[in-house]
Amino acid sequence: MNSRSALLLSLFAFVFTACAEPTPDPYGTGGEVQRPSFTITTEASFDAANLPAYSGNHTATYAYIDDNIDAHLGNLQRWLRQPSVSAQNLGIQEMAEMLRSDLEGLGFVEAELVPTSGHPGVWGYYDANADKTLMVYLMYDVQPVNPEDWVSPPFEARLVENQHGTVLIARGATNQKGPERAFLNALESILATEGTLPVNLMVVAEGEEELGSPHYPEIIDAYEERLRTAEGVLFPFNSQGPSGDASMNLGVKGILYFEMEARGGTWGGPKEAEIHGSYKAIVDAPVLRLAQAIASLTTPDGNTILVPGYYDEVRPPTEEEQILINGILAKWNEDEMKQLLAVDQWIDDWTGADALLSYLYHPTLNVDGIWGGYTGPGVKTILPHIATAKVDSRLPPDFDPDEQLAKIRAHLDAKGFEDIEIRKLSAYPSSQTSVEASLVAAAISVFNKYDASPDVWPRLAGSAPFYQFTQRLELPLVMGGLGHGSGAHAPNEYIVINPAEGSSVAGLARIEKYYVDLLYALAAGS
Repeated sequence: MNSRSALLLSLFAFVFTACAEPTPDPYGTGGEVQRPSFTITTEASFDAANLPAYSGNHTATYAYIDDNIDAHLGNLQRWLRQPSVSAQNLGIQEMAEMLRSDLEGLGFVEAELVPTSGHPGVWGYYDANADKTLMVYLMYDVQPVNPEDWVSPPFEARLVENQHGTVLIARGATNQKGPERAFLNALESILATEGTLPVNLMVVAEGEEELGSPHYPEIIDAYEERLRTAEGVLFPFNSQGPSGDASMNLGVKGILYFEMEARGGTWGGPKEAEIHGSYKAIVDAPVLRLAQAIASLTTPDGNTILVPGYYDEVRPPTEEEQILINGILAKWNEDEMKQLLAVDQWIDDWTGADALLSYLYHPTLNVDGIWGGYTGPGVKTILPHIATAKVDSRLPPDFDPDEQLAKIRAHLDAKGFEDIEIRKLSAYPSSQTSVEASLVAAAISVFNKYDASPDVWPRLAGSAPFYQFTQRLELPLVMGGLGHGSGAHAPNEYIVINPAEGSSVAGLARIEKYYVDLLYALAAGS
């Protein structure tokens, strides 16, 4: 995704503009709808390689990692073999206790489950009697699986050989139990060789990230004043692409996640149960009504949102963000990204700056799933009485999720879809940290030590509840680390354990050494 390439150097010179042609509005929301356009007004470009590399050398700890790497791999497998599917409440309590027990075993003076209105959180505190304190965000839950889609059972955590080398295939391998347990392995290694950590640690974990973190604020509530004393927040994360080039994300988009439902009622359609399909001649169909309601939200290609005012809060990139974007474009290999995602083209045949700026700054509206009626084998001719869809909207900075939901509600009402029910399932705003933060500099310095100077992105277009740290607690956050994995939320999720010969991807041992160095770099103020 971030491999060095000269391919895109020609796509921008000093100024470039991302724009879209006006799109006709077939639903009468007010003429043509145009997605926002952006102009880069600076030639400056950020290059993380210009920062000095971390110079520390923790030989004894590195040797301990090498000597115990089989046991450390076993720790990853132990975590990954424990299901923790939050959507199904599968193994959640057991995984929470496993994390709590592991923290206790590492010498955390506080290691406890934190009750919430949903799945429990986990709190841990390690007192190193150090000058600086680091908060670590962990998520112990994972997405559901369809085992028949996997080449290796998703909760057996088997080692498999593929083009990347020896990989560990399991749900949660890269998102996020694999890198998180690698971080704890690094802590174990420091403690075994040095007796204590270079910084105090606060671990604040949740088991509902894949549900949209609806109860994570309750965990923050319990420790808020102590958390404010931290220097910043680390989210262990596999940051290398398949070619070994690294990226660092300084933030995330926000999210609005909701269900839409159509059911028979006073507007028409069967009210109590499905009926024979022949009655469609005289009875309205809730499935079709839901489809029409969804279709009204966007242009026919699904790419321009027709909800009035949905783009109003879009802001252009700041000067700092423009400098980061120039740096990304100098090295971004979008062909590699397409290959990784198994897609042939971006929408509107965008390339380069157009695609990147849309990815980072446009809100989205996406149907995650839709169902109703009979979907089994063979034939069953019915007119269903209910249909449901799950929808998500990724939101750039300055967007309020509840305000966007209100706009969707108003749009549906104006189009005569008052009967379409909307149920909000999750919502939170975006988050971002400045590239000037000392924690960011420390992380970059360690990347540079390992010749993996990262592309630094203003944000990831995915979502996480990091606003709790950057907005509520006003702390910088870094998500990052060496290592490569892929398949998050998809079949055959993996993390590289031993990279293929000639690969620049870090294996498990180097991943752990990165985290060792990061803690010391932060302690030293790098």
